[in-house]
Amino acid sequence: MEKQLLKKYRMKNRILFGLIAMLLFTGCKKMLDIDSTRTVGEKNMWNTLEDTRAALMGVYGLTQSALADHNAFWLYGDVRAAEFTSPTRQDLKAIINNELNASYPSLEALSNWRRWYAVVNSANIFLERVTEVAEKDDRYTDNNMTVDIAQVRFLRAFAYFNMVRIWGDVPFITSSFDGQFQDKPREDQGKIMAWVEQEMLAAAQDLPYRYSAGDEQQQGDYYNENSGRWDGALVRKLSAYAVLGHVAAWQSDYPNVAAYTKFVIDNYERAGMGYISTAHLTDANGFFFNKRTNQLLGFNFDWGHIAAGFTGHLEELTLAEPVVNKSIPDLYLPKDSILNIFNESGDERFTLDTLGNPGTERYFTNFNGKYPIFSKVKAIMGGTATDPTFRIFSSAIVFTRLEDVTLLRAEALAVLGERNAAIDMLNEIRTRRNLPDYAEARNGELLDAIFHERQRELMGEGHRWYDLVRYNRIRPRDARVVELIEQDGIYWPVSRELISQNGELVQNSYWQ
Repeated sequence: MEKQLLKKYRMKNRILFGLIAMLLFTGCKKMLDIDSTRTVGEKNMWNTLEDTRAALMGVYGLTQSALADHNAFWLYGDVRAAEFTSPTRQDLKAIINNELNASYPSLEALSNWRRWYAVVNSANIFLERVTEVAEKDDRYTDNNMTVDIAQVRFLRAFAYFNMVRIWGDVPFITSSFDGQFQDKPREDQGKIMAWVEQEMLAAAQDLPYRYSAGDEQQQGDYYNENSGRWDGALVRKLSAYAVLGHVAAWQSDYPNVAAYTKFVIDNYERAGMGYISTAHLTDANGFFFNKRTNQLLGFNFDWGHIAAGFTGHLEELTLAEPVVNKSIPDLYLPKDSILNIFNESGDERFTLDTLGNPGTERYFTNFNGKYPIFSKVKAIMGGTATDPTFRIFSSAIVFTRLEDVTLLRAEALAVLGERNAAIDMLNEIRTRRNLPDYAEARNGELLDAIFHERQRELMGEGHRWYDLVRYNRIRPRDARVVELIEQDGIYWPVSRELISQNGELVQNSYWQ
């Protein structure tokens, strides 16, 4: 009997991921004149508990793919900030120079939102069909369904939040399309962001602090597996509030940033979380390796589940000799920039000793070579880096962690004039990185010091471009970024392919 159930479960997984593949490769194109893929692929779905688990994991998988494809998460969030340099890749140089409409296949792919709409559509289908399982399978409890729905609502809202930060106005779709993607105009981003916040708040109310851990909002073993299976792998209550902090910050709604981040800071111990030591943050099998409870929202490539890969990881872009057998990195941070950013002695992340040599290689290897190697994230193979000739990586894409939320809260409190509380939050991070408490004479104006600390702590984690936009909305000091803000140039151009397919779409004004 167990073997039959396992065979049935695997078959339904294959059906689901066949659907996923079709969504990924057809994207927003009108599909060929064939029967609806939903009719063909889903006739055996939505009957059992195993179906809901497979469909839920499918939504997670599509979200991970949208972040990882063409290394999009880092190219949007880090490379566009123009702090990293690319020695050889012309497409990366175009992003650094804000030439986002240059004719490179990778830039065209990055301008195309089809992978995010695959997430939206799979989530819409889940929300429309999940109640059918509750009617057919007594094992699928109301509590199980409530928690599943909350995760999917969050992931759908998360997809829209990412699209708004990248493109601004986007088409707004909250029901599934059967075989075709309807032509729709772009909806005002303010309306979408209001909906995103509402959806995430509703999801947060039903999400547990942990799964399979005795939480009253998720009873028993979630899908018959213990907490070790789910810790760090799924959206939790604090995941939602952490991202809500970013949603509010992008809209310059700092009272709500303060409120959402306070909830995380007040409850992280209840969720089995804590702050991360510098060593754990940067170890080859530390924070970024596989899934971790402290990844407030992470999408893992678990080595033990054979989910590691050669692409879709930061290491693909930043590592080279002597860490792996690649002669030149695709991206590196010049020495002058490193010294300007890490300008305080004793910093555990990077510092120079009295002879001018690096005191640690946690963030950078080969500092005195031609190309300093950004090696903060280096989950090679099984996290041991024993064979640098085999460049397969298993680092997670981490959207947010406790240190990020703490500094985001410091930012909000500083803007709101709560200076002492903001300094306390800033010092939470400085102390843990072996730096003295903030002092204006040494570290400069408070808000500047907070963003500087975010730059150091979160380097390579997809935040820097969005941080620069937020900072220059508060204090317009970087002429390049200010001009882009004023002219809506902070958004990416919409793919030429999408515009040719959908007559309702209009290109972002900056890129017309």
